[in-house]
Amino acid sequence: MKIKEIVQTSLIAATIIILGMIPPLPLGIIPVPVVMQNLGIMLAGALLGSKRGTIAVALVLLLALIGFPVLSGGSAGPAVFVGPTGGYLFGWLMAPSIMGYGLSQPFVNRAWSKMAVIWLVGSIWLWLVSPISLVNSLISNLAFIPGDTLKSIAVYLVAVRVQALTHVSTR
Repeated sequence: MKIKEIVQTSLIAATIIILGMIPPLPLGIIPVPVVMQNLGIMLAGALLGSKRGTIAVALVLLLALIGFPVLSGGSAGPAVFVGPTGGYLFGWLMAPSIMGYGLSQPFVNRAWSKMAVIWLVGSIWLWLVSPISLVNSLISNLAFIPGDTLKSIAVYLVAVRVQALTHVSTR
């Protein structure tokens, strides 16, 4: 990667970390809160593309794994990855690839595909590590739809504006 690409990737990773400083919103129905970091995950794919977006997310997850409190609510360490939220974190790692893949596809399709993958991976993991049934785990993701829809709209508006100002394409 060129210096400019390294800086852009680092800035998106830093943005994801900063969004983690916003306190999580507990749902009460499942042990997985609503977090603003999803917005940064979507930005990674929308602005950097598949490869560099995934690198930015992987950097944040690596920092969390080794103990830096970069996840929402200041959580970190290996326990986060094997707990109820672990599947959603693994889904984050796949999300930029989906957002960056098929850039000719409408943004809405890519955003919904990204959310569906995060929800699916997270639900299956939640079912495996908690006493929640698979069906209830899948249904519980309905609570994330309003917030993730608003985040997708915000990401679209930011991505269009940033790309217009910088004349940068993620292709």
